[in-house]
Amino acid sequence: MAHKTLYRVTFAYLDAVYEIYANKVHESDMFGFLVIEDFVFGENSAFVLDPSEERLKLEFKGVKRTIIPMQAVFRIDEVSQQGVSKVRDKFSDANKVSLFPIPGKSKE
Repeated sequence: MAHKTLYRVTFAYLDAVYEIYANKVHESDMFGFLVIEDFVFGENSAFVLDPSEERLKLEFKGVKRTIIPMQAVFRIDEVSQQGVSKVRDKFSDANKVSLFPIPGKSKE
């Protein structure tokens, strides 16, 4: 059986970072764009669901290929094994800085 190439593509879209797996990744006919085809999602059992991967499955349901701008791509890796596809917020709560409230001080 022939070895099928698998790619892990990490890119940004709006306020999220996507990490997806696909069998085909190539440059688009449109200058500056990348085409991702033949998406690969893990087969989960009915009892264990990964919310991040389920979100991606719903978002890419019925999509044959997606075309994204090259400047949105962080990284493309050729991998030997599939991992879990995920989507996460670009700006997590851990990166936010907020003031510590001081008792007795009111905002004016």
